[in-house]
Parts: sequence; C-alpha cells; structure tokens
Amino acid sequence: MSRSRSEPTSEGEGTLRPDDYAGTPGGESDAVQPALGVTGWLRWGWRQLTSMRTALVLLLLLAIAAVPGSLVPQRSADPNGVTQYYADNPDLAPILDDLSMFDVYTSPWFSAIYILLFVSLIGCVIPRTKHHAKALRAQPPRTPARLARLDDHRSAQLQVAADADPAAAAEEAVSLAGEQLRRAGYRVARYDARGRLSVSAERGYARETGNLVFHGALVGVLIAVGVGGGFTYTGQSVIVEGDTFVNTMLDYASFNPGRFVDTDELTPYALTLDEFEVTYEPAGSNAAGQAGDFSANLTIRNGDEVTEESVRVNHPVDIDGDRVYLMGNGYAPTITVRDADGDVVFSESVPFLPQDTNMTSLGVIKVPDGLPDQLGMTAFFYPTQFELASGAFTSAYPALVNPVVTINVYAGDLGIDDGTPRSVYTLDPTDMTQLAGRGVDEPALELAPGDTAELPDGLGTVTFENETPAGVDGYEQSVKRFVSLSIHRDVGAPWVLAFAVLATLGLLAGLFVPRRRMWVTATARDGAVELEYAGLARGEDPTLTAAVDKLARTHEAALRPRLSARGSSSTPSPSDTPKVD
Repeated sequence: MSRSRSEPTSEGEGTLRPDDYAGTPGGESDAVQPALGVTGWLRWGWRQLTSMRTALVLLLLLAIAAVPGSLVPQRSADPNGVTQYYADNPDLAPILDDLSMFDVYTSPWFSAIYILLFVSLIGCVIPRTKHHAKALRAQPPRTPARLARLDDHRSAQLQVAADADPAAAAEEAVSLAGEQLRRAGYRVARYDARGRLSVSAERGYARETGNLVFHGALVGVLIAVGVGGGFTYTGQSVIVEGDTFVNTMLDYASFNPGRFVDTDELTPYALTLDEFEVTYEPAGSNAAGQAGDFSANLTIRNGDEVTEESVRVNHPVDIDGDRVYLMGNGYAPTITVRDADGDVVFSESVPFLPQDTNMTSLGVIKVPDGLPDQLGMTAFFYPTQFELASGAFTSAYPALVNPVVTINVYAGDLGIDDGTPRSVYTLDPTDMTQLAGRGVDEPALELAPGDTAELPDGLGTVTFENETPAGVDGYEQSVKRFVSLSIHRDVGAPWVLAFAVLATLGLLAGLFVPRRRMWVTATARDGAVELEYAGLARGEDPTLTAAVDKLARTHEAALRPRLSARGSSSTPSPSDTPKVD
C-alpha cells in the first residue's frame, strides 16, 4: 500500500516523510500513548521489582543497611552499651533511637528491604524455573542453513569406497556424530532436509540450573534466617568457681530471645564451674604474661545424666542443641561486709572486670541493706600489685603473686529503689557521699587476702577473704575465678549452612559450565561425503574452538575406516570410536 509523501520543507532537503509522520508540517497530531491504568501500572511495578537488576540493588542495600548495626550498640546484643551511649551522647542518642539505629535488624526500614529482596528473588526464580523446565523438554534447535557463517566452522570431504553408496555413507556419518556427541553429554536431535543430513546437539543446561539453584538457595537462606531467627536465643551468664548456673531466666545476666521462643520451655540443665584453669607465660620470657590456654571445667547435670566437660575458646560444649561458649574470664574476690555489731550484711564473690592484659580489674560492690545508709564501693583488684612512679597502682603480672584490692567507699542512695534497672558493674555516685578514696581526706582501703579494714564513720568492717585451700602456700589460689559464658541456640544454622553450600555449588556451575550448541552435517556427493562441523556458544566459552576442532578430528578419525571398509564384513563398532568432549 503506497503512502503519499510530503514535499521537502526547504530548499535542498531531500528526505521524504509520510504525511502522518508526527511533527511533519501538515500531518496529524503527535501520537498519544494509551493510559496504563491501575492494572498496567501494577504489572509494570511487579516486573521492575522482580527483575534481576532490582534484586542485586536490594541485596546491596541490605548490606549497606546492616552497617549501622556494627557502628552503634544494639539493644538485642548489648543493652548496657545502649545505656552508656545515651550517657555519652545525650543529644545524638534520641535521634538515633527515633531512626531505630539501636534496633537495626528489627527496624521497619531494614525489614522492608529484607521483604522486598525476598519477594524479588522469588519473582525472579519462579518464571525462570518454568522457562528452564520447558527448555529442558524441548529438542535442540534446527541446524542452521549456512553453518559457514559461524565463526567456529570446519569442513571436510571424505572419499567413499568405489562400491559404496554415498547416501548410506552420509547416513552413517551423521549417526556416528550423534553417538559421539551423545556420549559427550550433549542432547541430540536429527534434522534432515533435501539430501542434507544433520545432527543438532546442545549441552550446558547445568549452567542455568546452577543459576536457579543459586538464587533459590538465597531465598532459602532468607527463609532460614528469618524463620530460624524467631526460634533462636542467646544468653550470657557469669559463673564463679563453685557456683551453679541453672538454665532459667532468673540465672541469665542478659537474654535475647527470638519472637517464637517460649522462655518457660528452656531445656532444663545446670552447669557448675568446678575450676577455671589458665596458664601464663613466665615472667622474663618474650611473651611474659600472655595466656597459653583457658579451660572452664564444668559439671553438667541434664536430667538424670551427669557429665564433666571442658569449655575452651572456640571449643563450645553442646547440650541438647544449646551451645555453650567461653567468652571471658577474670577474678572474683570474696568480699564480706559487717555492720558495727559484727553481723554479716554482705558476703559474695564479686566478679571484677579486667581492664588490661595484666588483669588489673574493676569491680563494684553494692550493700543495699543492713547498714544505716546504703553502701557502694568501687574497687580495683591487682593480681600482682606494682606501684608506678606517679604513685598509682597497676598489675605487673596476671597471675596471683601479690594480690591486693583497693576500695573507694560511698554512702547514700544507690538508685535501685525506684525500679530503674542498674548494671551491677557500674555505680552511679550522684546521690551518694564519698567516704574514702581519692578526692577525700580518708584514703582508699587497701586489703590483701585475709585482711580486714574499718569502714569510715564507724559503719562496720570490710574483709577481703582468703580462699587458699588448706596445705597450699602463697596466694596462688587465694582468689576465685569467674567465667563469662554465652549460651546460644540457633535452630536455623544447619539450614543456613545447607543453603549456603547449595548456593556455592550453584554459583560454581553457573560460572564454569559452558553452554554451547554443536552441529554436524553430511551431504552425499559423487563418490564422496561433504562434512561440516560448527559450534555456537551461549555466552563466554573460550574452549569452543578447541571443542569444534576435536569434534572434527575424532569424527573423521572414526569415520574414515568405516567408509574405506564399506562393503566388507569388518566394520568398527560404535564403542570403538573416540569420545568427544
């Protein structure tokens, strides 16, 4: 159907356009795109969300969104750190809290990225899986009419015996090529047209299968992390030598359960710290004071079963799915406080937190009852006391050579009666009066194991108990040790590992399995058979040229004896032919 042409609009313009061309003088108005409507926009949005590009962007955003969780303390893992952050940054902390920076992994914006990534991956995988399943059932494509146009193309002409039929020879050539390609792992189909016999083969579908396995495994990881995290819990507890931890909420120092964890159904077991063993490099050596090995020797009671286990760094103990890790250790001096009448109002082994590699440790002692005023003490423990030139004390060696504890004493309100949670490892002296220590007339109390000192203002006495067993000389066992244990149950961890392995295998298949197609044609001529070999890669395949060369070489090598021996009784069997890669 002919169309009228518009006349040139200016002198020298030779381009002729249809009269209805948009923008042509005298033509109709510009074309108007049809309105998409709600359904059209939803379909467009779904296609954008489920594209692989969007999935990769969301995966990158998820990694970026997780960064704040490593920069600021998280309530789920370090509630005391959040409290301290508020104290150190009173203006910035509320702003960060409004942005859910202290609860990154449960924040709405992190959850939104997580869910969108989950949906995007599913939307990518399902259509591709359907298409791949259909492709697996389909025959290899027809042989191209002009194989010579392909870059990887070879041709040859083989003479047949004088008494042989070239058409039968061409049939045998194609059959032999099909057998060789099939043994090499190709899917093979025959396509014959107008005297040109051909075999079409393809392989490498494992590449797409690997891609689908990889993306499906990522979905599995997301599900395992999301669902498994709901049944996961982590708790921390501090146990002093001789004490017992029972797996109940009351004995945890901190506990972070998943949303599906029933805290009333925790596995009932008990851990008793019999002894904490540690060895230090001797003084005078190059690594003096460095710990050689840690070992927390535990007695585990689980129902009627009693076992003894040792927990070391990176060597946890498994108890009915709970894994017990050794996180830290330190000294726990036993402090006894008596009132003015000599009655004991406080007696505990108090964990002191190490402040340096030589185990200079800081502890807090709180006596809320039994005295006229509430009493608070901040104390430093020195396993091997050493006086610096400035007059301050430090520890020169982490083992118990010259153990000393110094105590600053405060009296007043500990701030625990108003219901506000307070850390047992910190003391807020805001509403208290300092009675002894630096900054007041009364010096800090200084005690060695077994010593007793008078408290200021006649409040009573404080004693640093000596725990040395009978028959042991010196101070080697005069102070108890404590360990910090982390108890972790992760239901989803095995599933995450399994999906991660699948993802790795799928990725390797997607990267290294070549996707290629191969063709062999045979055409009968007068007394000869013309052969063509060609290959085409689906993607990068640097080995394709070598594969086509080898196909041509092995096929011709196996075919020549057959053609020359046609008409005789000895014909090589297909199993005798070389194998093609």
